[in-house]
Amino acid sequence: MEQEKKGGFKSSIGFVLAAAGSAVGVGNIWRFPYLAAKDGGGLFILVYLILVVTFGFTLLITDIAIGRKTGQNSIRAYQTLHPKFGFLGKLTFLVPALIITYYTVISGWILKYICVYFTGASEAAAQDGYFTNFITSPVSPIVFMLIMLALTAFVVFSGVEKGIEKFSKIIMPSLVLLIVGISIFSLTLEHTDANGVTRTGLQGLGVYLIPNFEGLTFSRFMEILMDAMSQLFFSLSVSMGIMITYGSYVKKDVNLDKSVSQIEIFDTGVALLAGMMIIPAVYVFSGTDGMTQGPSLIFVSLPKVFDAMGAAGTVIGPLFFIMVAFAALTSCVSIMEALVGNCMEVFHISRKKTCLIVGVTAAVGAVLICLGYNALYFELTLPNGSVGQLLDVMDYLSNNFLMPLISLISCIVIGWIVGPKWIVDEMESSGHAFKRKKLYRIMIRYVAPAMMAVLLLQSVGVFTWFK
Repeated sequence: MEQEKKGGFKSSIGFVLAAAGSAVGVGNIWRFPYLAAKDGGGLFILVYLILVVTFGFTLLITDIAIGRKTGQNSIRAYQTLHPKFGFLGKLTFLVPALIITYYTVISGWILKYICVYFTGASEAAAQDGYFTNFITSPVSPIVFMLIMLALTAFVVFSGVEKGIEKFSKIIMPSLVLLIVGISIFSLTLEHTDANGVTRTGLQGLGVYLIPNFEGLTFSRFMEILMDAMSQLFFSLSVSMGIMITYGSYVKKDVNLDKSVSQIEIFDTGVALLAGMMIIPAVYVFSGTDGMTQGPSLIFVSLPKVFDAMGAAGTVIGPLFFIMVAFAALTSCVSIMEALVGNCMEVFHISRKKTCLIVGVTAAVGAVLICLGYNALYFELTLPNGSVGQLLDVMDYLSNNFLMPLISLISCIVIGWIVGPKWIVDEMESSGHAFKRKKLYRIMIRYVAPAMMAVLLLQSVGVFTWFK
């Protein structure tokens, strides 16, 4: 009865696309490209790829295997894993509870820009101050946030097979096609600026892919390594209960080793294509200076790029934001499903009632985040040295503190208390080989805990020697 109530993925490809949909989010579209531009282009990409097949796969396999072996969502899964570490389940529930409050707000911003382009106001969006005026307005951000939250709740309400799996099978291929199409178009761009300097998309591709070792020191390399690790951590949706929840829906005959590899390829491929899509276009019209905008890249820099494209920008602009909206919505769905799945299991209430309760609670938190740009505005210096307001505080607590902490403790529990064999046995329970078994044992016991400790200490401001 419990399995029927929870539902499950009908096929392995449905699981892979849903898990990839969770991993592929706004972070892949804007965070990966600007970090690559900041951290030496191809040098950052090389470090990132090495981390994907070592550090990333370790955390991803751990979460998914815990979910499938226990058949439970994160709150109860950790209790089953080891009674003394049941508190980890509560921490993993807290992470998506924090993230959904601001991720839906950012998703609402994306929806706003789709409307801007379809109403012919793209020139206004390219003006200085447009984005700031929008997010500081008292009503508009709340309206767009509520629309995205309602869409998310509808998919989750429809269930695992008819909602999440069916949605992912449609959206994820569409997302990839849009990214590939815009990436190819970016490489064909050419522009001559007021100083007579001509820049091309292929030159921008070189800036993106060719490693830049200029001025590289040990401290600089450590900064790049930490950026790549935090991006990977941010991207794969680990240590927030999502992959444990999705893992609990996976059938026992599915080859987890193959599925995890497919998720890695899908997520990394989208991130690489996002950089190929964004960096050449920004370079062509704004040079290297345009690539230093950081998180505001897609809301401030890119509208200016689309405006500079002329007639082509009026087509590419809305397609781009539709694509980003797809990525945001798939992540929102996985975040809400982690919350709904846990609540259904713990409180034994229907999916319909749970979606309503989670949706209303998330809406209240998201409204507060929106007000953080006007009525509740403040600035706070965070332990890692950055200065932020309410949205930044929530992001710091979830991504910079809780997720590294959960991963660190999980690695210690699996590596030294329960033992890697617990995970290895589940990976091989379907009769398929676990090809990276030896690497997993080394990573989960030694390398991953050390890396997570460094990332956590950096986040709380202890390590500043490589800044």
